[in-house]
Amino acid sequence: MNWISNVVRPKIRNMLRREVPENLWIKCPDTGQLVFYKDVESNQFVIPGSNYHMRMGAMARLKTMFDNQTWFDVALPDVVADPLKFRDERKYADRIRDARTKTGLNDAIKVGFGKLDGLPVVIAVQDFDFMGGSLGMAAGEAVIKGLELAVEKDTPFIMFAASGGARMQEGILSLMQLPRTTVAIQMLREARKPYIVVLTNPTTGGVTASYAMLGDVHIAEPGALVGFAGARVIEQTIREKLPEGFQRAEYLKDHGMVDMVVHRHQLRETLARLCRLLTKAPAAAEPTTLPAVSAAIP
Repeated sequence: MNWISNVVRPKIRNMLRREVPENLWIKCPDTGQLVFYKDVESNQFVIPGSNYHMRMGAMARLKTMFDNQTWFDVALPDVVADPLKFRDERKYADRIRDARTKTGLNDAIKVGFGKLDGLPVVIAVQDFDFMGGSLGMAAGEAVIKGLELAVEKDTPFIMFAASGGARMQEGILSLMQLPRTTVAIQMLREARKPYIVVLTNPTTGGVTASYAMLGDVHIAEPGALVGFAGARVIEQTIREKLPEGFQRAEYLKDHGMVDMVVHRHQLRETLARLCRLLTKAPAAAEPTTLPAVSAAIP
């Protein structure tokens, strides 16, 4: 009977087996509810039942922001990929290569130029899927390039922040991006153009210590974790129990660190309204069609 159990049965099982995509279902981190991936994707990555805001990739974020889902990709400066020849359990160069394959991005920040409700804007998005959205030389150059373009085009600059902090594999070169981006923000301020920051989950470390908290207006998504050090580190330092919801968007709004907490579904219209208010722009005209997404700005 061995030929029946060892040959026939496996062949039948293989014929009946169906390949199921790994991301067919998503489990809500808040309630444990299983939700069909397509439903979450069509709902801007917000869990329909619980309203939990999942992380959103750079491309998906830009599509929800720009008119007609079209924009110019902004070409970003090249930097040395592995300046310190860093290695821990793996080579840093290998980690970068894997992150690029996983996300389709060159580094953690993508910058686009287009129209938001008919108003020209520059938008930069930090993608947490790229090495935790960590801030290295390439990400720093991307922020600076976006700010310079906003000055050149005379437009507002919107920054979607999501990061675990500075990229340790680049050492002091990563920390140098904190003052560099701060100087670039001052350039935009001198040009009298708005700098609006949207804090998404999570925004921590050196990013919070630099460009993420230097905006003219700070918006946070519901439930977003925002802070410099982790709650456990703070508790161990001050030797006190932290209040409930500490470092979450709603708590920070109540204590003056964030101007408003906005649901993702209302984010686009809120940003458009703020840009018009801060630039004294007239009411939106009829929608216009921009060139295709594949276009690029040198």
